[in-house]
Amino acid sequence: MKAQTIAVLGGGSWGTTIASVITRNADVVLWARNPETVREINNQHSNQRYLPGTQLPARLRATSDITAAVEAADVVVMAIPSQHFRHVLREFKQHVRPGTPVISLTKGLELSTHMRMTEIIAEELPGHPRGVLTGPNLAREIMEGKAAASVIAIEDEAIGRQLQDVFKSGLFRVYTNTDVTGCELGGVLKNIIAIAVGMGDGQGAGDNTRAALITRGLAEITRLGVAMGGKPETFAGLAGMGDLIATCTSAQSRNRHVGIELARGRDMHEIVSDMTMVAEGAKSAPAVMALADRYGVAMPIASDVARVLAGDATASRAFRGLLRVEAGAESEPG
Repeated sequence: MKAQTIAVLGGGSWGTTIASVITRNADVVLWARNPETVREINNQHSNQRYLPGTQLPARLRATSDITAAVEAADVVVMAIPSQHFRHVLREFKQHVRPGTPVISLTKGLELSTHMRMTEIIAEELPGHPRGVLTGPNLAREIMEGKAAASVIAIEDEAIGRQLQDVFKSGLFRVYTNTDVTGCELGGVLKNIIAIAVGMGDGQGAGDNTRAALITRGLAEITRLGVAMGGKPETFAGLAGMGDLIATCTSAQSRNRHVGIELARGRDMHEIVSDMTMVAEGAKSAPAVMALADRYGVAMPIASDVARVLAGDATASRAFRGLLRVEAGAESEPG
């Protein structure tokens, strides 16, 4: 498979960023539902709603016709929020060529089924290779040309190496991995921990507290990820620890922002109404807890965050429970 044309579906910050990166290696068509966004990308080479002040490559083309975007594509890249992911797959599934790889950029779970995005791809588009691009990737920094690393996870190693050449560009390094489950779960689960860290930061917790939350949060992520079939070493890499650090410490992190605002006493409806982009951790928390129950994995930090998001506890009360008074062996939950 030598990719000539790539369809990127989703005109938000990350979809637009990845589409821009890929233009250095292949022809790219970016699908966005909003015709205004499409016109702006094609005519002004910008996307001010999601990437204000950023110049996009002149060769990046956009369309609001999803059929036109996918029918000639050698690879389809999905930058669609988790709760709309299946619907968009169904919109184009009759028009994509057989065997075309479908790659997810989405770090969330489907609430109604608790499924990962690659599982949804397998269900809706059987026979298509499926994978995930994930890691500590903040869109604005990549658009500014700052160094970053990511992981393309797909079971077929040969396709993985070919996709590596599609996505890598300049200071944006891309590594391969065959552990799709672990890489995908790392991206999903770290969002919950980032909300916890934001709750702490919003209440003035110190660097020691943040480090403890990140470290103990990684232990929770790894326990559930391994129980679900991921490899332990994946969670020590870019898709696990790397993504967790970036999301828990960056001022650009949407999930950390949610935690900070919760700590300030705002409710979720208020917070979400002020946000342009989706905070996947807030959306996926109930599904994460359902999976923890199903696999019998203790996730005390994630559980506290889920209770706050559900309105069953306040951020100030929950944060006091994030670091347990009773501490046993470091290998134990809690």
